Amino acid sequence: MPAPELTPTSSGHSVEAIITNGEIELIGRMPWSSNATFLAEASLDGESTRVIYKPHIGERPLWDFPDGLWKREVAAFELSHALGWEVVPFTVSRDDAPHGTGSVQRFIDADFEQHYFTMLEDEDTHDQLQRMAVFDFVCNNTDRKGGHCLIDADGHIWGIDNGLSFHAEFKLRTVIWDFGGEDIADNLLADLQTLVDAGIPPTVAALLGTFEQDAVLARARALVREGVLPIDESGHRYPWPLI
Repeated sequence: MPAPELTPTSSGHSVEAIITNGEIELIGRMPWSSNATFLAEASLDGESTRVIYKPHIGERPLWDFPDGLWKREVAAFELSHALGWEVVPFTVSRDDAPHGTGSVQRFIDADFEQHYFTMLEDEDTHDQLQRMAVFDFVCNNTDRKGGHCLIDADGHIWGIDNGLSFHAEFKLRTVIWDFGGEDIADNLLADLQTLVDAGIPPTVAALLGTFEQDAVLARARALVREGVLPIDESGHRYPWPLI
């Protein structure tokens, strides 16, 4: 797996090191979240960065998903990173956060007026959006709303809120169907083939069940074989609300 691209700070610590090792202080609870989700600040040696903290204790039990959605937040980052795609912001597990074990993710200072449907109007975003569509298929994202696509000041598009992913049964629900039937870019297919050949990275395997790992590889293998993104023939594979 490639080493993370580190983001330096004036103290010499990378942002990633601050998120991994810094003290977590809550700022407030994020509105409109079905599970407890906090805006927080991670601080280390006088340097700080904002993060999103999702504690295990704040999750609502779901009948159709195993306990521990926070693990899937971390697994989504680890898979994105292993593929070299950087679709998901840097995310780690922390046991020492204020409400106990959970995921801690780098906060993306995005243009929050933008979402998938506004980004789609700009053809320059289409390569990144197609990559996200491929990623969501492989990780079986069941909740890719338009507002879960964020674009930062550098024009990089990130996918957040990935907890409802990696189910062993196919449950894909996403707003990103505009690329259905299109050829998948060769570089993305090559990355998927590498994943299939190498198997699930240990950093991902540690967070998922055996059947879930097998399903990831099966979906990646299917995309490599077909070479195109699927079309939603049913018209029902959308999350709600759309944004």
